[in-house]
Amino acid sequence: MKNYLKHDPWKIIEEGFHPEFNEVSESCFSIGNGCMGQRANFEEQFSGKRLQGSYVAGIYYPDKTRVGWWKNGYPEYFAKVLNAPNWIGIDVKIDGEVLDLATCKVKDFRRELNMKEGYLERSFSARLVSGKEVEVRSRRFCSLAEKELGAISYAVRPLNFDGRLTVAPYVDAGVSNKDANWDEKFWVEINKSVKRRSGYILAETKKTKFQVCTGMRFSIFKNGEKMETDSQPFMEDKFVSVPVNIDCKPGDEIVVYKFGAVVSSLYHKKTELAAHCRTLLKQAANTGFAQLLKEQAAAWAAKWEEADIAIEGDVAAQQGIRFNIFQLYQTYTGEDERLNIGPKGFTGEKYGGSTYWDTEAYCLPFYLATAGQQVARNLLVYRYKHLKKAIENAAKLGFTNGAALYPMVTMNGEECHNEWEITFEEIHRNGAIAYAIFNYVRYTAEQDYLVEYGLEVLIGVARFWAQRVHWSAPKQQFVMHGVTGPNEYENNVNNNWYTNYLAVWTMKYALESLEYVTKVAPEKYAALEAGLKFNKEKETATWRNIIANMYFPADEKRGVFLQQEGFLDKELRTVDTLSEADKPLNQKWSWDRILRSCFIKQADVLQGIYFFAEDFDTETLRRNFDFYEPMTVHESSLSACVHAILAARLGKHDMAYGMYLRTARLDLDDYNNDTEDGLHITSMAGTWMAFVEGFGGMRAEDGMLSFSPYLPKGWAAYSFKIRWREFLIQVKVDGKSTTILNLTDIPLSLRLNGEIYSIGNRASINYNEIKTSGHIEQQAAGHF
Repeated sequence: MKNYLKHDPWKIIEEGFHPEFNEVSESCFSIGNGCMGQRANFEEQFSGKRLQGSYVAGIYYPDKTRVGWWKNGYPEYFAKVLNAPNWIGIDVKIDGEVLDLATCKVKDFRRELNMKEGYLERSFSARLVSGKEVEVRSRRFCSLAEKELGAISYAVRPLNFDGRLTVAPYVDAGVSNKDANWDEKFWVEINKSVKRRSGYILAETKKTKFQVCTGMRFSIFKNGEKMETDSQPFMEDKFVSVPVNIDCKPGDEIVVYKFGAVVSSLYHKKTELAAHCRTLLKQAANTGFAQLLKEQAAAWAAKWEEADIAIEGDVAAQQGIRFNIFQLYQTYTGEDERLNIGPKGFTGEKYGGSTYWDTEAYCLPFYLATAGQQVARNLLVYRYKHLKKAIENAAKLGFTNGAALYPMVTMNGEECHNEWEITFEEIHRNGAIAYAIFNYVRYTAEQDYLVEYGLEVLIGVARFWAQRVHWSAPKQQFVMHGVTGPNEYENNVNNNWYTNYLAVWTMKYALESLEYVTKVAPEKYAALEAGLKFNKEKETATWRNIIANMYFPADEKRGVFLQQEGFLDKELRTVDTLSEADKPLNQKWSWDRILRSCFIKQADVLQGIYFFAEDFDTETLRRNFDFYEPMTVHESSLSACVHAILAARLGKHDMAYGMYLRTARLDLDDYNNDTEDGLHITSMAGTWMAFVEGFGGMRAEDGMLSFSPYLPKGWAAYSFKIRWREFLIQVKVDGKSTTILNLTDIPLSLRLNGEIYSIGNRASINYNEIKTSGHIEQQAAGHF
C-alpha cells in the first residue's frame, strides 16, 4: 500500500517528484469527460517509466486472440479500446537541450487534480544537465461542457539564463497499445495538415474503420502579450508539430494556450471530420482558455450539486468517495446508448476497456440514484440492442430456440473474452442483466420498460437457463455443472449456489413480467410471442418445473449455503493463517494451488444474499457472512464493497468502515499494487454503494425508499443526496440525529428506521425529534 498522495477533501495532491510511482500517478490523476480521456502524462517529453494513454469512447479494435489453441465457440478476437492519437504534447527545448524530467534535477514538483472544478494542474522547477533552470506550470482539462474539446495552459519561466526557448505543440498518431500483440499498431493515417498555429491528423483504425480527427490550435503569450513569432510547421508519418523559437531572459513567462479537438466517426460523417475539428478549434480559441475553464467549473458544479457526498471528521474517507464519484462521471455521462463503462474507463488498457457484468451489478445503482433516469435507462438499452448478438453467442455454444447468453466481455454484443474458463463458464453474468432490469423497474417504477424492452430480454435469458440446467437422476433435482461464479478462484465447479439461485430467480421474474405485459399490453405481447416463436404454455411449464426442483448445495449443520457442491471437501482455512509472503495469492501462488484452496477472491454466496436481501433473514445472512468472510482475500476490486454493506447490516460497524475505506482508497493507496494499469472504475460505483447502502442503510422496498443510517466511529457528520423516481432527497446524519429533506415540490413517503413517515414538499423530518416526541407517524418537521 502506498501513501504518497496527500489527504485533501477536494483535491488529489502529489508533492515531490516520485518517478518510481509515476505510472500510478498517471492513473490517479487521469482526466476525462465521458467522450474522451487520458492518463496524466506530462506535456513535455519524459523518457522515464510511463504508460502513454489517450482514449476515445466507442473506438475499439478486434485484436487477435493470443492463444495456442482454439475450441469451438471460442472468441476469435479480443476487443480493446485503443490508445488514441495524442493531442497534449508540447516539446520544450532550452538552447536545443530537451526538457525531460527523467534527466533533470527536479525540485518543487507538485501535481494536483482539482475534483471540484475538473482540471489537472502541475508545477515544478528543473535544472537541466547544462545547469540551466526553468520553472513550469501547467493546467489542463477535458471539457464537460464541450465533449470533443480539451485545453491546456502551459507556462515556462527561465530562472537563470538568457537564451532561446523552443516550444513545439504537436499531435502524434503513431501510438500503440501497451498490450498489443506483436507490437502491432492499429491506426492508419488518412490525411493531415499543419499550419503556423494549428494542425490535425485524420486517422482510421484497422479492421473496424473508425475514423478520428485529432487537432490542435495554439497561441503563445510572453509576459502577458500575445506573440506573433514565426514558426516552422513540421510533419512526418502520423505526426504534426509546430516548433516556435522564443528569445527569453530570467523572469520572462512564456505561456502556451493549446486547444485540442478529438472528433470521431461515431458522431460525424467521415467526410466532415476535418472541417468539424477545425471549426471546433477556432471556436475554442475565440472563447479562450479562461472562459472555457469557467464553463468547466460550472459543469462540474452541477454534477456535484446532486451527486456529492460530504463527510465531516475523516479527510481520507472524504477524499476517497469524491475521487470515486469524480472518476465515474469522467468515464460515463449517459447521453449515448451505444456507450458503456469499461473497468478502467479512460485511465488504462487492462481488460481492453470493454463492458463487463460490472455495469449491471455495480454501476447501474450509482447512476440510478445520482443522475437523470435516462442515464440508467441507456445502460439497459445498450444491452437490449445487443440481444440479437447474445442469441448468436448462445448459438455458438449449442443453445437453440432464441436462448440468449450475454457476453462476459464485449464492445458490440459479441463475446470477446480470451480466457476459456470465463468465456464458457462465468455465465452468472446473464443473471446480472436480468437483475438490472428488475432493479431499474423497482427503482424508477417505469413498468413501461418491461413492455418496450425488458420482457424480450428476460425471455431470451430464461430460455438460456432452461437449457443450461439438466436433470440429475440420483438427486432427483435439476443441477448445473461446469460453471465459474464471481469467485474466480474456483473454476469449472458444479452447482455454484449463486449461479443456480440467479437462474431460478430470473425464470421467476420472467414469469411475473410475462403476466404483467400480457395484462397491460396484450397487442405488444402477442407481437412479441409471434416474433420470438414463444410457446407460452410449454416454455413457462418448463420454467416452473425447474424453479420447483432446483438443487441448492447447503450445509445443514452450519446453516449456510455452499459456494458449490463439494466446497466442504476443501481444507478450510481462514485468511489469518496466510503469511504476508503469500499475499496477494494471484501474484504469489500457482493457479493450481489457488483453485484447490478454500480462499475466496470476492463475494459469491454473499453477492447473492446482497442482491436478494428480501429473501433472507438476518440470521441467515449472519451465518453465511461469518462463515465466508474469514476465508475471503478480497483480491477482486469488487469484493470489499459488498462485504461492507453486509457488515453494516449486521451491525459490524468497525468492519464495515474498514471495508469501505479499502474500496474508497483502493487506487489512491494502491491496495492491490496494480493501480499503474489504470483505475478500478466499476469498483468505484461499489464504493458509492458501500456508503449509501452501508452507512446510509438505503434500500428500495415495497415501492418506497428505506433508510437505517448510522454514523461511523470518528465521524462528526455526513450527508448525501439521492434521486428516487421524481424526487430528490437529502440525508444528513450527525451524532445526534438523522434529518431527511424532500427537495421537490410533491409530498414523499419513506421508511426510516423501520417506520413510515410522510414529508411534505420542500420539507424535512428529524429522527431525533420524532423519537423525543414519541410519535410513530410524523408529518414534515419543518419547511426550508
